[in-house]
Amino acid sequence: MTAAAIFMLLSLAAATPALAGLVGEEVEYGEGDTVLRGYLVYDAGTEGERPGVLVVHEWWGLNDHARKKADDLAREGYIALAVDMYGEGKTTDHAGQAGEWSSQIRQNRETGSARFEAARLLLQEHPLSDGDRMAAIGFCFGGHLVLTMAQNGADLLAVVSFHGSLPTAAPEADTIKARILVCHGADDPLISRDQIDRFQDNMREAGADWQFIAYGGARHSFTNPAADDRGAAALGYDPAADRRSRGAMLALFEEVFAQ
Repeated sequence: MTAAAIFMLLSLAAATPALAGLVGEEVEYGEGDTVLRGYLVYDAGTEGERPGVLVVHEWWGLNDHARKKADDLAREGYIALAVDMYGEGKTTDHAGQAGEWSSQIRQNRETGSARFEAARLLLQEHPLSDGDRMAAIGFCFGGHLVLTMAQNGADLLAVVSFHGSLPTAAPEADTIKARILVCHGADDPLISRDQIDRFQDNMREAGADWQFIAYGGARHSFTNPAADDRGAAALGYDPAADRRSRGAMLALFEEVFAQ
């Protein structure tokens, strides 16, 4: 069953003074028997169709970080969908639970692909979305997922990973359609030099259009202001890396969506 047949939009949040011209909506859709609850946002002051961007959350689930990143994209003139990869919109603050949920998706590639595709179709078929101009971004767990979807040939113009782990499986030649941007913390202890080398070698061999930017001093989760509250030495918010990686993403979107 396609997302078009099963999704239902539940408009729970109209524009508010804090969000200016933005309209945020909780959206319910599905994959198999699993109910997925995402967050769709757009600028009501922008007329007509606009490019769509999928936002895939960190391993904590669809929390405020992913929603705020979706809001930011909407302010830039896009329609954004922060997707739910775990089902029921669940989130956690416990690393053990987050690791269990994210591992279930990473180990079951069919489930992960199906949930991502359900979200992609929902966004593509929205009346305000230009279905021919779509991209995806992801953070940590979400970064790995969007890179994997790109390697699998997802129908996207661009994919951006922020402090994501790197898939090391080699994609087939000429499979990747999306242009790829990896925004990496140069001091991220969770990503090994071997992972980086293998990923980059795979991109070359696959003939992909890719960029890899390493931000000096930045650790894992450098785009999330709440990272420092986790009490983990590997994590840390870096305002400069957050700002610069955002600029790199917007430059890529301007390039691919203008064509």
